[in-house]
Amino acid sequence: MLEKAISQTVKKSALQEMNKELSESLPRLQLKIKEQNRPVILVFEGWEASGKGSVISSVIKYLDPRFFKVFTVEAPDEAEKRYPFMKRHWGMIPEKGKISVLDKSWYSELACAFLEGKITESEYDRRIISIRNFERQLSDDGYIIVKIFLQIDADEQKKRMKKLSDDKKTKWRVTESDRFQNRNYSKYYRTYDDLLSITYFPFARWNVIDAKRSTFTKHMVYTIINETVTNAMNSTKRSISRTSPFRLIDMPKLSETELDGKVISTERYPELLKKYQKKLSDIHNILYKKGIPLILCFEGWDAAGKGGAIKRISSALDPRGYEAVPISAPDKTELAHHYLWRFWNRIPKSGHIAIFDRTWYGRVMVEKIEGFTEKSRCDEAFNEINEFEYELTGSGAIVIKFWLHIDSDEQLRRFTDRQNNPEKQWKITDEDWRNRDKWDQYEEAVDEMIAKTSTAFAPWNIIEANNKLYARLKIINIIIKTVQNHIKNLPGSR
Repeated sequence: MLEKAISQTVKKSALQEMNKELSESLPRLQLKIKEQNRPVILVFEGWEASGKGSVISSVIKYLDPRFFKVFTVEAPDEAEKRYPFMKRHWGMIPEKGKISVLDKSWYSELACAFLEGKITESEYDRRIISIRNFERQLSDDGYIIVKIFLQIDADEQKKRMKKLSDDKKTKWRVTESDRFQNRNYSKYYRTYDDLLSITYFPFARWNVIDAKRSTFTKHMVYTIINETVTNAMNSTKRSISRTSPFRLIDMPKLSETELDGKVISTERYPELLKKYQKKLSDIHNILYKKGIPLILCFEGWDAAGKGGAIKRISSALDPRGYEAVPISAPDKTELAHHYLWRFWNRIPKSGHIAIFDRTWYGRVMVEKIEGFTEKSRCDEAFNEINEFEYELTGSGAIVIKFWLHIDSDEQLRRFTDRQNNPEKQWKITDEDWRNRDKWDQYEEAVDEMIAKTSTAFAPWNIIEANNKLYARLKIINIIIKTVQNHIKNLPGSR
C-alpha cells in the first residue's frame, strides 16, 4: 500500500497556481457541507515529521473556525484506558454540517500499541474489526470520511528530525518515541503497510501521498478533500450494512411467555430481597477489584416496573461505583450525531456499573413505530446494535439486558391506579396512553428486536413482571448468576 504513494509529476510553479485555486475552493466546500448537513471527518496519518501539522494548518486556515474542530490524538492516558478502544474516538465525531480534523487517529493508536507489545495479535485483529464497524456505521449514517497518509522514507524522516533537533526552538518536537520509530522504520513500515491495506474500505479509502515536497503534498491534500467530499455529497449510493454475522439465540415471543403463577408472597419477599442484595453487594466489590464494567439494560412496557427494579438494585451498590442513566428522547445535540454517540458517552469505566433505564433499543421500537427515523436506518440498527454490544463485551464488559413483560390488563390496572392516586399521577402521561393504543405494533417490534439482537454475548432476559416482587428478585438473581459465570470463565480462574 505505501509503495503506491502518489508522487509529484507537475512542476512546482504550476502546482503553486493550482494550489491557490484549490485552497480558495475549501470555504465553498465547507458551505456545501453545512447546507447539506453532512458531517465530515478528515483523518491525517503518517510518519513522525512527515508534515501532518503543517498540512492541517494549510487546510483549516481557509475554513470557518465555528464549524470545525481539530483533535490531536496521542496515546491514551490511564483514564482513557479504562474504557473500550473506540470510546474516546466516538467522542471526536462531528455534528451534522461540521468537520472534525484528526491529527493522528485510531490508526496510530492501534499500530503503536501493537508495535510496542501492549496488545496481542488477536487483540490487534479484534480492533481492526472495531475500526471497520465504526467507519461503516458512520458512513451508513451519512458521514464522509477522508483518510490521508503522508509517506516519507527513513532517510527523509531522519533528516527532518535532525533539522528540528538542531534548532533550539523546535528541538522539543522530536521525542524519543520519534527516534525509536526512525530506528525501527522497517518494522513500522510493514505494520503500517499491512494496516492500510486491510482498512482500505470502499466506504473509507486511504489516500497515500509522497510527502517529500511540501507544495505537492498540499496540492494532493486539497485535491483529495475536494474530490472525496464532493463525490460523496453528489452520490446517491450508500454503504449497506450486512446481515449480522453473530450467532443469535432462539427466544420465545412475548405471547409465548407464561405470566401466570410467577408470584412471590409479600411474606417471603423481604427476606429474599435482603439475601439477594447482600450477594449483589459482594458481586459489586468483585467487579471493582477485577476491573470489569457491568452494563444493565432495562426495557419493557410502560408501568412494567423498571424504576422499582432499578431502585432495588442500586440500593445494594456502592454509590461511588455506579450510575443510573435515564434515557429520554434525544436532544438537539444528540440528534446531530450518530444515534449511538450518546450511548458511547455514557458507558461505564472498568470496575463500574451503568444502569440504563431505557436504551439504544428505542431506535428499533419508538423511533420505528412513530416514524422518527426512516425505516431503512431502523432496520440497519439491529446489526449496528449487535456490533456495539460486541465491542463492549469484547473489551471486557458484561452486558445484561432485561425486557419486563406484563399483559395488557395488568398495564391498564397500573395506569388506572396511577391516574387515581395524586401521589402517583406524575408517573402517567398522555404519551403512555397513546403507546398503549399501539400495543400490537409495539409487541411485534419487541418480538423482532429480541429475535434479532439476542446474541450469545448479550442475550435478552424476558422477565415475567405481572408480580413486581417476583420480577425484582428474578432480575437480581440473573445479575448475580451472570456475573458469577463470567468470572468463573475468565482465564486463570479455574
